[in-house]
Amino acid sequence: MTISSSLNAGVSGLAGNASRLSAISDNIANSSTYGYRRVETDFTALVMSSGSQRAYTAGGTAIDNLRLIDEGGAIVSTSNATDLAVDGIGMLPVASQSQYEATGEPELLLTSTGSFRIDENGYLASENGYYLMGWPAALDGSIPPYPRDTINGLEPVKFSLSLTGDPTTAVDMALNLPATETQAGAAGDAEYLEIEYFDNVGISQSISITFTPTVPATGISNEWTMVMTDSAQDGAVIGDYTITFDATTGAGGTIATVVETTGGAYNAGTGLFTVDVAGGPIEFDIGATGTTGGLSQLGDSFAPISISKDGSSVGNMVSVEVDENGYVSALYDSGQSQVLYQIPLVDLPNYNGMIAVDGSTFRPSPESGSFFLWDAGDGPTGSVKSYARQESATDIAQELTDMIRTQRAYSSNAKVIQTVDEMLQETTNMKR
Repeated sequence: MTISSSLNAGVSGLAGNASRLSAISDNIANSSTYGYRRVETDFTALVMSSGSQRAYTAGGTAIDNLRLIDEGGAIVSTSNATDLAVDGIGMLPVASQSQYEATGEPELLLTSTGSFRIDENGYLASENGYYLMGWPAALDGSIPPYPRDTINGLEPVKFSLSLTGDPTTAVDMALNLPATETQAGAAGDAEYLEIEYFDNVGISQSISITFTPTVPATGISNEWTMVMTDSAQDGAVIGDYTITFDATTGAGGTIATVVETTGGAYNAGTGLFTVDVAGGPIEFDIGATGTTGGLSQLGDSFAPISISKDGSSVGNMVSVEVDENGYVSALYDSGQSQVLYQIPLVDLPNYNGMIAVDGSTFRPSPESGSFFLWDAGDGPTGSVKSYARQESATDIAQELTDMIRTQRAYSSNAKVIQTVDEMLQETTNMKR
């Protein structure tokens, strides 16, 4: 008889709606959980083959619970600079603190938002125990090329909790030397410039530069001797260069040649040369030959136009910033800032194929496909928002509506079982 199949169908309906109510309960319970992705229950009809056209065998229903990871919530503002949220496609890479401490190797987990703060060990960690991961920057703040289809190169973002110094490694110099001082009969007075730099232990030192004109017997020489001395080496000469300026039409006042006596060779194409101070090499940029913007010889005045350099004195880190492209910068009380990491955004073919773990994080799986690490804002990915969190994807009104429907469906299936029970009772009460 097909009456037994009706009982089985009713039981499967009860089980399916009970499972759906569990999903709804989870969604409602996490309606205030940042980064939560709601679970949706789908019902599928089961069709049982029947040997007779006149009889029908009930198959019941099967269910499939799907977490909609690709559907995020709204972004809201916060007061913490390292509260992060992804605005658009992509997810932030994180690693479990306990797993990393146990193995020393991070396992890639993904999240769309997190409230990260510096912990007692200097790591940028969330309240759920996850480290934010990024690519470490080089000393000059640039990000080396890292592989994009693997987590090799990614490491937990960590800051030094002690004093830090940033030695000077590069100086860009733009100034004008008076052309009148290289004419016959000129006084031949030297021009003087002092440039501060910071050595490897954060001590302020200086490079003294003396520009001495070559005064010819007749005409104009357009030639200067540049001598550089280092205060950290008791005034030792670290650079001695003879600079000749062009006097032709159109290129007048630009560098024609630079000949070194002491110091690194001048590169005419880049305008760079290197001198060695007590703390190491410093690269100077005085401009390429035939170009403006570096050293020039024009008019009758000495004018330092622009002296820019890297490096800073010893300072304490006072805050951390993350920009929309994922660059993590440390700000120091010396007024300097330094890029330390870049946070990539991870994209996958099938977000819903990932495995959900605690803390609104997800683990890539074979069903989610191969991941790729993008610079935030490049390719399909969105941007990284600081001072922001992503709210739960739960819509309370929708969940309450679904709960009412589920309750009615559960009651209806219970009524089916009750009816089948009454029919079976009638069958057992039949007399011969």
